[in-house]
Amino acid sequence: MNMMSKRYTTWNDYLRDSFGEKIFKVPIDGGFDCPNRDGTVAHGGCTFCTVSGSGDAIVAPDEPIPVQFDKEVEFLHQKWPGVKKYIAYFQNFTNTHAPVEILRERFEQAVNRPDVVGINIGTRPDCLPEDVLDYLSELNDRMTVWVELGLQTTYQATSDKINRAHDYQTYLDAVANLRARGILVCVHLINGLHGETLEMMVENVRRVVTDSDIQGIKLHLLHLMKGTRMQHDFHRGDLQLMRFDDYVTVICDQLEIIPREISIHRLTGDAPRELLIGPMWSLKKWEVLNAIDAEMTRRGAVQGDKAC
Repeated sequence: MNMMSKRYTTWNDYLRDSFGEKIFKVPIDGGFDCPNRDGTVAHGGCTFCTVSGSGDAIVAPDEPIPVQFDKEVEFLHQKWPGVKKYIAYFQNFTNTHAPVEILRERFEQAVNRPDVVGINIGTRPDCLPEDVLDYLSELNDRMTVWVELGLQTTYQATSDKINRAHDYQTYLDAVANLRARGILVCVHLINGLHGETLEMMVENVRRVVTDSDIQGIKLHLLHLMKGTRMQHDFHRGDLQLMRFDDYVTVICDQLEIIPREISIHRLTGDAPRELLIGPMWSLKKWEVLNAIDAEMTRRGAVQGDKAC
């Protein structure tokens, strides 16, 4: 990266450095399911997942893909009217969990636009067969392709509790296969999962940056949502929600061990107020981000200070 707007390399830093201008990431619901929901590998989905998956904030998820795209752009332009280039973000559920012919038909509806410069595809490590990898490689010859791999944790016991239904080695193999084709990889991790200490959360990051060739990372706070299987764990006392100060501390500890060339796509997430059980402090997203900035400044730290 040629510049950092903060003490870490933000997603916006990466986009401006790569494209020379602000780029919109346009979220799309491609109409896919997940293999741990439909019985392919398990039933019920991840225990933290709502019935709408990760697309609770998508403006018009039931519309055809081109209509979704246009409505999202219209919504985003209310805040940033001057942006003219976009990345199509297939966000909701597992966006490679279908035959490659279906992926091609749905993805092409979004990427065959002159104003689209890239595609981000949210998926799972166990949903990348060879023919899908070949299609992604073809797309990568045409535009920037990021694959966002939901891992959430490197600890198998935690993974089993949240019903991920795949292991860490599957993730490592998926990254290796994507990188062999030159495709950029962003890994998702969740802070605050069942029984994981702050030290374990930091170790999750240490493992993925040491064991896998990733170019981006998303760090999420666990949001406890109404109507999820995890809600029952919370009411039984099997799950403790993170405190604000602990979250800020662990994020800064994680940033210090992430090599600076890895872009930080997210440091916390968004949750609909009407569905959120907690932590309620997470609704004040800018207060969280400002506190992270302040703590990094207090430490005199920048991303990668303690990278191996």
